[in-house]
Amino acid sequence: RMQKSYDSNYLSHFPAIILNALLSRSQQKVLGGDFFNKVCGHLKLLEKEYFGLEFRHHSGNYVWLELLKPLAKQIKYTSDLFFRFIVKFFPPDPGQLKRGLTRYLFALQIKQDLSNGSLTCNDNSAALLVSHILQSELGDYDEEMDCQHLEMKQYVPNQEYLDHKIIKLHKKHRGLPPADSDIHLLEVARKLDMYGIRPHQAHDGEGMRINLAVTHSGVLVFQVCGFKHTYVTCHYISQQ
Repeated sequence: RMQKSYDSNYLSHFPAIILNALLSRSQQKVLGGDFFNKVCGHLKLLEKEYFGLEFRHHSGNYVWLELLKPLAKQIKYTSDLFFRFIVKFFPPDPGQLKRGLTRYLFALQIKQDLSNGSLTCNDNSAALLVSHILQSELGDYDEEMDCQHLEMKQYVPNQEYLDHKIIKLHKKHRGLPPADSDIHLLEVARKLDMYGIRPHQAHDGEGMRINLAVTHSGVLVFQVCGFKHTYVTCHYISQQ
């Protein structure tokens, strides 16, 4: 089964029978990439290089499904196993995404990261992001509908303090179609400090706890205490 990580109306559970069929076909030969490609085919997704699958390891942590490694060496059981289909690589400019479906999936990821607090930002940015989400989901501003919708759905933590600002901004988006609203959402999100950053727990050479995140500009290292961070530059060797 594949967990509904984005939107209950869009991403459906991926049938467990396909994973079981892959495993039973030839456990030593089936790679993680075979299953990943099946998922992308199910979603009719072509720009799949930006995405990945996560699952809960027996250690309790979520880990990436390794595409070049046999499934049998990664997955020890299939009962109650959930995969999360999420964005793995965030381009510095989402405008380079070529297909509407890819931009839509990115927008859903931004919505999820906003709602669970992993994409942090100031109140002005949060209100602007939610205003674009409302335009995409509801269409043009309607006071009664906006108020009811914000009461039922929480897009950001402490949203109740931003309702007035969100509605005021939503008024300005009149006439903007959903696809354009997603583009504006991504444009605002890409300028945030935490855009595309997904910290993973690790330890440094002295055994101190740190968080690591891979971004388009290099590896970001967070100190666990105080959220201080430094950049470790990635060196790229070009072929002559």
